[in-house]
Amino acid sequence: MEILVCVKRVPDSAENEISVSPGGADIRREDLVYSVNEWDNYAVEEAIQIVEREGGNVTVVSVGDAETEEIVRREMAMGAAQGLLLTDAAFEGSDGLGIATVLAAAARKGQYDLILTGAQADDGAGQVGGMLAAMLDWPYASLVNKIEVREGHPLRIGREIDGGNQEISDIETPCVLSIQTGINEPRYVGIRGIRKVASVEIPVLDANALGLAADAIGAAGAKVKRVDYFVPEAGASAEMLEGSTEELASRLVDLLKAKGGIR
Repeated sequence: MEILVCVKRVPDSAENEISVSPGGADIRREDLVYSVNEWDNYAVEEAIQIVEREGGNVTVVSVGDAETEEIVRREMAMGAAQGLLLTDAAFEGSDGLGIATVLAAAARKGQYDLILTGAQADDGAGQVGGMLAAMLDWPYASLVNKIEVREGHPLRIGREIDGGNQEISDIETPCVLSIQTGINEPRYVGIRGIRKVASVEIPVLDANALGLAADAIGAAGAKVKRVDYFVPEAGASAEMLEGSTEELASRLVDLLKAKGGIR
């Protein structure tokens, strides 16, 4: 099975104090520590486990600048056989649709049975996986937390739905799946693995190589533009209620009436 996994380089929230830059156009990015997007790391691990059981290859692909290469190599050190970097100044300012357009162009250059993405990246929109599937005209499922490969049959997948329930579905390949955290336990990447892939050549493709028009990607092609970042103002502190169950219920009803919640 040939699997393509889309990964992204993002600020590591565990290592950084995230703050908004003056003017609110972006977050402060100076001195930030970056790492692979958490959801994407689970997707890479799942792809590797599938290939270990069923055979095939895993390719990791990322859209970004030259510094994004470190993320691609990190996932190759984890066990992916190939890496692919999509970089061009024309990609800067792309919205979710633009990123999906770039990834779809790269996917069409290969022969993949399955494409995995993280359920969401650092902007939390969760758009790219679904858009990518639509552009390729492939079936799609989101929030996947189980994948079962059955020879001669569609993939059997589990999805996390409301209330902690599980939805089981069959999906034909080729398809795109967005992976939820918790589907597995990503393996540790050691120094030996990093050294092993340190000198491996990673193909780099730009907009021209992907056959993309400048007005379809980047800021020029963006249908969604970020207007502002801001830190919400702190509201009034919570009021803690004490007493017996009957007293708490009575006090709560009084508060709701006072605030117009009930009549």
